[in-house]
Amino acid sequence: MTAARVAVVGSCNIDLVGRGAALPRPGETVLARSIAAIVGGKGANQAIAVARAGARCAIVAAVGDDLYADAIATTLRDAGVDTSALRTVPGQSGIALIVVADGGENTIVVIPGANATLTTLTEADTAVVSQADAVLLQLEIPIETVVAAATRARGLRVLNASPARRLPPELLKAVDLLVVNETEATAIVPDSRPGEELRAALLRLVPRVAVTIGAGGVLYADRHGVRLEVAPPKVTAVDTTAAGDTFTGALATALAERRPTREALELACAAASLCVETVGASASIPMRSAIDARWAATYQPSPAG
Repeated sequence: MTAARVAVVGSCNIDLVGRGAALPRPGETVLARSIAAIVGGKGANQAIAVARAGARCAIVAAVGDDLYADAIATTLRDAGVDTSALRTVPGQSGIALIVVADGGENTIVVIPGANATLTTLTEADTAVVSQADAVLLQLEIPIETVVAAATRARGLRVLNASPARRLPPELLKAVDLLVVNETEATAIVPDSRPGEELRAALLRLVPRVAVTIGAGGVLYADRHGVRLEVAPPKVTAVDTTAAGDTFTGALATALAERRPTREALELACAAASLCVETVGASASIPMRSAIDARWAATYQPSPAG
Protein backbone atom coordinates (compact mmCIF):
# COMPACT_ATOMS: atom_id res chain seq x y z
CA MET A 1 0.00 0.00 0.00
CA THR A 2 1.30 3.44 -0.91
CA ALA A 3 2.00 5.58 2.15
CA ALA A 4 -0.25 8.58 2.75
CA ARG A 5 1.22 12.01 1.99
CA VAL A 6 1.14 14.61 4.76
CA ALA A 7 2.47 18.17 4.45
CA VAL A 8 3.41 20.11 7.57
CA VAL A 9 3.56 23.90 7.42
CA GLY A 10 5.07 25.26 10.60
CA SER A 11 7.98 26.15 12.83
CA CYS A 12 11.45 24.71 13.40
CA ASN A 13 13.36 25.51 16.59
CA ILE A 14 16.28 24.49 18.67
CA ASP A 15 14.99 23.64 22.15
CA LEU A 16 17.35 24.62 24.97
CA VAL A 17 16.09 22.31 27.69
CA GLY A 18 16.99 22.72 31.35
CA ARG A 19 16.01 19.96 33.80
CA GLY A 20 15.57 20.25 37.54
CA ALA A 21 13.45 19.26 40.52
CA ALA A 22 10.77 21.94 40.09
CA LEU A 23 9.61 24.73 37.80
CA PRO A 24 10.38 28.29 38.90
CA ARG A 25 7.49 30.38 40.18
CA PRO A 26 7.28 34.06 39.16
CA GLY A 27 10.30 35.89 40.57
CA GLU A 28 11.96 32.67 41.72
CA THR A 29 15.35 31.24 40.73
CA VAL A 30 15.84 27.47 40.80
CA LEU A 31 18.87 25.32 40.07
CA ALA A 32 18.78 22.84 37.18
CA ARG A 33 20.83 19.68 36.85
CA SER A 34 21.47 19.83 33.11
CA ILE A 35 20.85 21.62 29.82
CA ALA A 36 20.65 20.18 26.31
CA ALA A 37 20.08 21.53 22.79
CA ILE A 38 17.43 19.46 20.96
CA VAL A 39 15.66 20.02 17.66
CA GLY A 40 12.04 21.02 18.23
CA GLY A 41 9.36 23.51 17.26
CA LYS A 42 5.78 22.44 16.68
CA GLY A 43 6.25 22.14 12.92
CA ALA A 44 9.42 20.06 13.16
CA ASN A 45 8.05 17.90 15.96
CA GLN A 46 4.83 17.19 14.09
CA ALA A 47 6.68 16.48 10.85
CA ILE A 48 8.92 13.98 12.61
CA ALA A 49 5.86 12.44 14.28
CA VAL A 50 4.16 12.10 10.88
CA ALA A 51 7.20 10.51 9.25
CA ARG A 52 7.80 8.09 12.11
CA ALA A 53 4.11 7.19 12.08
CA GLY A 54 4.54 5.96 8.52
CA ALA A 55 3.44 8.75 6.17
CA ARG A 56 5.44 10.42 3.42
CA CYS A 57 6.01 13.80 5.03
CA ALA A 58 7.22 17.10 3.59
CA ILE A 59 7.74 20.25 5.66
CA VAL A 60 7.35 23.88 4.62
CA ALA A 61 9.39 25.91 7.11
CA ALA A 62 12.33 28.29 7.59
CA VAL A 63 15.63 28.19 9.46
CA GLY A 64 18.30 30.84 9.92
CA ASP A 65 21.86 30.87 8.66
CA ASP A 66 23.24 30.22 12.14
CA LEU A 67 24.95 27.22 13.71
CA TYR A 68 21.61 25.55 14.55
CA ALA A 69 20.29 25.34 10.98
CA ASP A 70 22.24 22.25 9.94
CA ALA A 71 21.20 20.39 13.09
CA ILE A 72 17.54 21.12 12.37
CA ALA A 73 17.74 20.07 8.71
CA THR A 74 19.76 16.94 9.47
CA THR A 75 17.39 15.82 12.22
CA LEU A 76 14.40 16.23 9.91
CA ARG A 77 16.05 14.33 7.06
CA ASP A 78 17.24 11.55 9.38
CA ALA A 79 13.61 11.11 10.48
CA GLY A 80 12.54 10.71 6.86
CA VAL A 81 11.09 14.19 6.33
CA ASP A 82 11.36 15.78 2.87
CA THR A 83 13.16 19.11 3.46
CA SER A 84 13.13 20.39 -0.13
CA ALA A 85 10.75 23.20 0.97
CA LEU A 86 12.83 24.08 4.06
CA ARG A 87 14.17 27.57 3.29
CA THR A 88 17.21 29.31 4.80
CA VAL A 89 16.97 33.02 5.68
CA PRO A 90 19.46 35.50 7.17
CA GLY A 91 19.51 35.60 10.98
CA GLN A 92 18.89 33.15 13.77
CA SER A 93 16.79 30.04 13.74
CA GLY A 94 13.85 29.76 16.12
CA ILE A 95 14.76 29.02 19.74
CA ALA A 96 12.63 27.65 22.58
CA LEU A 97 13.71 27.97 26.21
CA ILE A 98 12.24 25.00 28.10
CA VAL A 99 12.37 24.05 31.76
CA VAL A 100 11.30 20.51 32.65
CA ALA A 101 10.54 19.41 36.22
CA ASP A 102 11.03 15.90 37.56
CA GLY A 103 7.29 15.26 37.43
CA GLY A 104 7.25 15.90 33.66
CA GLU A 105 5.65 19.37 33.76
CA ASN A 106 7.27 22.07 31.65
CA THR A 107 7.29 25.76 30.83
CA ILE A 108 8.25 27.05 27.39
CA VAL A 109 9.27 30.45 26.00
CA VAL A 110 9.65 30.66 22.19
CA ILE A 111 11.79 33.18 20.25
CA PRO A 112 10.47 32.87 16.67
CA GLY A 113 13.63 33.85 14.75
CA ALA A 114 13.43 32.55 11.16
CA ASN A 115 9.89 31.27 11.75
CA ALA A 116 8.64 34.87 11.73
CA THR A 117 9.91 35.30 8.16
CA LEU A 118 7.61 32.61 6.77
CA THR A 119 5.09 35.18 5.58
CA THR A 120 4.35 33.82 2.09
CA LEU A 121 4.08 30.51 0.27
CA THR A 122 6.09 30.06 -2.92
CA GLU A 123 4.80 28.11 -5.91
CA ALA A 124 6.89 25.16 -4.76
CA ASP A 125 5.40 25.41 -1.26
CA THR A 126 1.89 25.49 -2.71
CA ALA A 127 2.63 22.37 -4.75
CA VAL A 128 3.73 20.53 -1.60
CA VAL A 129 0.54 21.58 0.19
CA SER A 130 -1.88 20.92 -2.66
CA GLN A 131 -0.55 17.42 -3.39
CA ALA A 132 -0.86 16.14 0.18
CA ASP A 133 -3.59 13.82 1.49
CA ALA A 134 -3.55 15.88 4.68
CA VAL A 135 -2.03 19.23 5.65
CA LEU A 136 -1.04 19.84 9.26
CA LEU A 137 -0.82 23.40 10.60
CA GLN A 138 0.02 25.12 13.90
CA LEU A 139 0.38 28.72 15.09
CA GLU A 140 4.12 29.33 15.63
CA ILE A 141 4.44 30.98 12.20
CA PRO A 142 2.68 34.10 10.84
CA ILE A 143 -1.07 33.55 10.77
CA GLU A 144 -1.40 34.74 7.16
CA THR A 145 0.74 31.80 6.05
CA VAL A 146 -1.38 29.37 8.04
CA VAL A 147 -4.48 30.78 6.32
CA ALA A 148 -2.84 30.56 2.89
CA ALA A 149 -1.82 26.94 3.41
CA ALA A 150 -5.27 25.95 4.68
CA THR A 151 -7.05 27.58 1.75
CA ARG A 152 -4.71 26.07 -0.85
CA ALA A 153 -4.85 22.54 0.55
CA ARG A 154 -6.92 19.92 -1.26
CA GLY A 155 -6.62 17.16 1.33
CA LEU A 156 -7.72 16.98 4.96
CA ARG A 157 -6.86 20.26 6.72
CA VAL A 158 -5.83 19.73 10.34
CA LEU A 159 -5.12 22.72 12.59
CA ASN A 160 -3.43 22.32 15.94
CA ALA A 161 -4.35 25.76 17.32
CA SER A 162 -1.28 26.15 19.51
CA PRO A 163 -0.03 28.45 20.98
CA ALA A 164 -3.45 29.59 22.22
CA ARG A 165 -4.97 32.60 20.47
CA ARG A 166 -8.14 33.85 18.78
CA LEU A 167 -8.45 32.64 15.20
CA PRO A 168 -9.49 34.67 12.14
CA PRO A 169 -12.79 33.59 10.50
CA GLU A 170 -11.09 32.85 7.18
CA LEU A 171 -8.89 30.24 8.86
CA LEU A 172 -11.76 28.59 10.72
CA LYS A 173 -13.73 28.33 7.47
CA ALA A 174 -10.85 26.45 5.85
CA VAL A 175 -10.23 23.93 8.67
CA ASP A 176 -11.61 20.37 8.59
CA LEU A 177 -10.36 19.20 12.01
CA LEU A 178 -9.33 21.36 14.96
CA VAL A 179 -7.00 19.80 17.56
CA VAL A 180 -6.73 21.77 20.81
CA ASN A 181 -6.33 21.36 24.53
CA GLU A 182 -8.84 23.01 26.84
CA THR A 183 -6.75 26.18 27.26
CA GLU A 184 -6.44 26.60 23.49
CA ALA A 185 -10.13 25.84 23.01
CA THR A 186 -11.11 28.48 25.55
CA ALA A 187 -9.01 31.07 23.70
CA ILE A 188 -11.08 30.40 20.58
CA VAL A 189 -14.51 30.35 22.32
CA PRO A 190 -13.82 32.23 25.59
CA ASP A 191 -17.42 32.28 26.85
CA SER A 192 -17.89 28.50 26.84
CA ARG A 193 -17.52 26.16 29.81
CA PRO A 194 -15.35 23.01 29.52
CA GLY A 195 -17.13 19.86 28.40
CA GLU A 196 -19.97 19.47 25.94
CA GLU A 197 -20.69 23.20 25.87
CA LEU A 198 -17.11 23.87 24.76
CA ARG A 199 -17.23 21.23 22.04
CA ALA A 200 -20.61 22.49 20.81
CA ALA A 201 -19.24 26.02 20.56
CA LEU A 202 -16.22 24.83 18.57
CA LEU A 203 -18.45 22.84 16.22
CA ARG A 204 -20.22 26.03 15.27
CA LEU A 205 -16.85 27.12 13.84
CA VAL A 206 -15.32 23.90 12.42
CA PRO A 207 -16.77 20.54 11.29
CA ARG A 208 -14.67 18.29 13.57
CA VAL A 209 -12.85 18.86 16.84
CA ALA A 210 -10.54 16.84 19.08
CA VAL A 211 -9.99 18.29 22.56
CA THR A 212 -7.02 16.76 24.37
CA ILE A 213 -7.22 16.59 28.16
CA GLY A 214 -3.75 15.42 29.15
CA ALA A 215 -3.78 12.17 31.12
CA GLY A 216 -7.54 12.00 30.48
CA GLY A 217 -7.02 11.40 26.78
CA VAL A 218 -9.11 13.06 24.08
CA LEU A 219 -12.73 14.09 23.49
CA TYR A 220 -13.85 14.07 19.85
CA ALA A 221 -16.99 15.54 18.31
CA ASP A 222 -18.27 16.33 14.83
CA ARG A 223 -21.29 17.93 13.21
CA HIS A 224 -22.78 14.54 12.37
CA GLY A 225 -23.39 13.95 16.07
CA VAL A 226 -20.46 11.59 16.67
CA ARG A 227 -19.06 11.85 20.21
CA LEU A 228 -16.01 9.79 21.15
CA GLU A 229 -13.90 9.61 24.30
CA VAL A 230 -10.57 7.80 24.18
CA ALA A 231 -8.46 7.26 27.30
CA PRO A 232 -4.70 6.94 26.87
CA PRO A 233 -2.56 4.00 28.00
CA LYS A 234 -1.49 4.29 31.64
CA VAL A 235 2.17 5.30 31.79
CA THR A 236 4.60 7.16 34.03
CA ALA A 237 5.39 10.53 32.44
CA VAL A 238 9.03 11.60 32.36
CA ASP A 239 8.80 14.54 29.93
CA THR A 240 5.63 15.87 28.28
CA THR A 241 7.39 18.36 25.98
CA ALA A 242 6.41 16.92 22.57
CA ALA A 243 3.40 14.84 23.61
CA GLY A 244 0.82 17.10 21.97
CA ASP A 245 2.81 17.29 18.75
CA THR A 246 3.24 13.50 18.71
CA PHE A 247 -0.50 13.05 19.24
CA THR A 248 -1.38 15.46 16.44
CA GLY A 249 1.15 14.04 13.98
CA ALA A 250 0.01 10.47 14.57
CA LEU A 251 -3.64 11.51 14.32
CA ALA A 252 -3.12 13.33 11.02
CA THR A 253 -1.26 10.32 9.64
CA ALA A 254 -3.94 7.83 10.65
CA LEU A 255 -6.70 10.02 9.19
CA ALA A 256 -4.72 10.51 5.98
CA GLU A 257 -4.59 6.71 5.79
CA ARG A 258 -8.40 6.79 6.06
CA ARG A 259 -8.43 4.90 9.35
CA PRO A 260 -11.72 4.95 11.28
CA THR A 261 -11.87 7.98 13.58
CA ARG A 262 -11.82 6.00 16.84
CA GLU A 263 -8.85 3.95 15.67
CA ALA A 264 -7.03 7.12 14.59
CA LEU A 265 -7.60 8.67 18.02
CA GLU A 266 -6.41 5.49 19.74
CA LEU A 267 -3.24 5.41 17.64
CA ALA A 268 -2.60 9.06 18.49
CA CYS A 269 -3.05 8.38 22.22
CA ALA A 270 -0.74 5.39 21.98
CA ALA A 271 1.91 7.51 20.27
CA ALA A 272 1.67 10.28 22.88
CA SER A 273 1.95 7.77 25.72
CA LEU A 274 5.22 6.48 24.28
CA CYS A 275 6.49 10.04 23.86
CA VAL A 276 6.07 11.05 27.52
CA GLU A 277 8.08 8.04 28.69
CA THR A 278 11.25 9.42 27.05
CA VAL A 279 13.24 12.61 27.64
CA GLY A 280 13.48 15.17 24.84
CA ALA A 281 11.29 16.64 22.13
CA SER A 282 12.04 15.14 18.71
CA ALA A 283 14.13 12.40 20.30
CA SER A 284 11.08 11.06 22.18
CA ILE A 285 8.76 10.68 19.18
CA PRO A 286 8.05 6.97 18.55
CA MET A 287 8.19 4.83 15.41
CA ARG A 288 5.08 3.27 13.86
CA SER A 289 6.03 -0.24 14.98
CA ALA A 290 6.05 0.86 18.61
CA ILE A 291 2.79 2.79 18.16
CA ASP A 292 1.06 -0.22 16.62
CA ALA A 293 2.31 -2.52 19.38
CA ARG A 294 1.05 -0.23 22.15
CA TRP A 295 -2.25 0.33 20.33
CA ALA A 296 -2.81 -3.41 20.06
CA ALA A 297 -1.85 -4.00 23.70
CA THR A 298 -4.10 -1.21 24.96
CA TYR A 299 -7.14 -1.09 22.72
CA GLN A 300 -7.50 -4.51 21.09
CA PRO A 301 -9.30 -7.19 23.11
CA SER A 302 -7.34 -10.35 23.78
CA PRO A 303 -8.55 -13.35 21.76
CA ALA A 304 -10.70 -15.72 23.75
CA GLY A 305 -8.56 -18.46 25.16
